[in-house]
Amino acid sequence: MHAVSYTAQWMAAARALESERDDALYQDPFARDLAAPKGFELIDRYQGGGLLPFISIRTKFLDDSIRDTLAETDIQQVVLIAAGMDTRAFRLEWPDGVEVYEVDHGPLISEKRRRLEKLGAEPRTDRREVSADLTREWLPELEAAGFDRSRPTLWIAEALTFFLTEEQAAGLLVLLASASAPGSRLSFDILGRSLLRSPFSKPFLDTLAADGTPWIFGTDQPEEFVAANGWKVTDLREPGAPGAGEGRWPYEVQPRSRRGANRLWLIRAEIAAG
Repeated sequence: MHAVSYTAQWMAAARALESERDDALYQDPFARDLAAPKGFELIDRYQGGGLLPFISIRTKFLDDSIRDTLAETDIQQVVLIAAGMDTRAFRLEWPDGVEVYEVDHGPLISEKRRRLEKLGAEPRTDRREVSADLTREWLPELEAAGFDRSRPTLWIAEALTFFLTEEQAAGLLVLLASASAPGSRLSFDILGRSLLRSPFSKPFLDTLAADGTPWIFGTDQPEEFVAANGWKVTDLREPGAPGAGEGRWPYEVQPRSRRGANRLWLIRAEIAAG
């Protein structure tokens, strides 16, 4: 399997560990099986720096984004970009009529299907697999699966922009905007740029780079970055803030006025008015 699928297994391992806590923020009953064979090994390799609580907080934030968006809008198509071993289609409660598109490269999708079928997992909504190379033009494959760009969409891009250059991350947002009808929403996360330069983060970042999955892009001006690429931020939080893992983040949330602080951004956005 391609190296990025190791990242998917690592995320699944983190979700499994969260699900087994007495105070779990969510339950993913499939995560432990989807983490094999290297997920827990990678958890040990990448430990420290608040990584596990961040994954848990981010997962809950995006779960809540889906729930709130579908309750507050008429959106009925949700696209999970680089879905990895995500099981939201199987573990969340979905309103009637919602289509969930899971986009990722073919070998990962096939392996995920095999494991979930072995577990007897059944999706709770209309789940559609989209095998696509995200480094190339992939919207045609999404549309072939039934996606309709004339209808509003909720896009979920979890742990994706980290691995892109700034140009690629901007291009992703522009691409999503180009396929988004009025009323569309986007929920995702971005690293703070200062975190990528921090001595505190360097051992972890060096390990990622050595494994061929470096974290590349971050910004300390997320509102400006999002606005420059077709979207408008409607909710911006950091781990540990109210509604974003308050009480579960091991560090003090720094005021925005403090320059150079290590930050991780959790974002909800809407398509900018044309």
